[in-house]
Amino acid sequence: MKKITQKILILTLITTFLFSCSSDENEVTNLSEKSDIALSYSNIESEIFGLINDHRASKGLAELDVFNIVSGEAITHTDYMVQTGEVSHANFDTRYQNLVANASASSVGENVAYGYSSAQAVVDAWLNSEGHRLNIENASFTDFGISTKTNDEGRYYFTNIFIKR
Repeated sequence: MKKITQKILILTLITTFLFSCSSDENEVTNLSEKSDIALSYSNIESEIFGLINDHRASKGLAELDVFNIVSGEAITHTDYMVQTGEVSHANFDTRYQNLVANASASSVGENVAYGYSSAQAVVDAWLNSEGHRLNIENASFTDFGISTKTNDEGRYYFTNIFIKR
C-alpha cells in the first residue's frame, strides 16, 4: 500500500516538475568504503544550504551539516537528469545504498526540481510542497548535500539529498 501511495505522489509531482523521495529501509548492498571527498560549491548551492538551515532554525530544528559525500551522490544524479532531460528519482535505491555504505546513513531523503532560477525560488517551492517540506523539516536528518547544474538552455536542475547518520 505504501509503494502505491508513493507512486501516486510521484506521478502527481511529476506534473509540477518538483519531486521528493525518502527511504528508511535497511536493505544494503555491500559497497566499497570511501572517505569524504573534496568539493567546492557554487553561489546558488551555498545559498540553498543557508536557506534550508535558516528555515530549520526558524522551526527550532538543528542545522544540517554539509557532507560532501552526499553532494557527490547529488552531483551524479543531477548530471543524469541533465543528460536525460527529465526530472526524476531514477536510481534512488542506488544512491540510498551508496550513502548507507559510504556515509553511515540510516535514512535518506531527496528533493529534486527543475527550472527555478534562484535559490530562494527553489527552496520556496520545496517548502510549499508537503513532501519536500517534510524532508527539509525532518528532525532526524543530520547532514545534507546539493547539486545544481544547467542544461544547454541555461535551465537549472537541482538535487538535494538529506541523510541521518
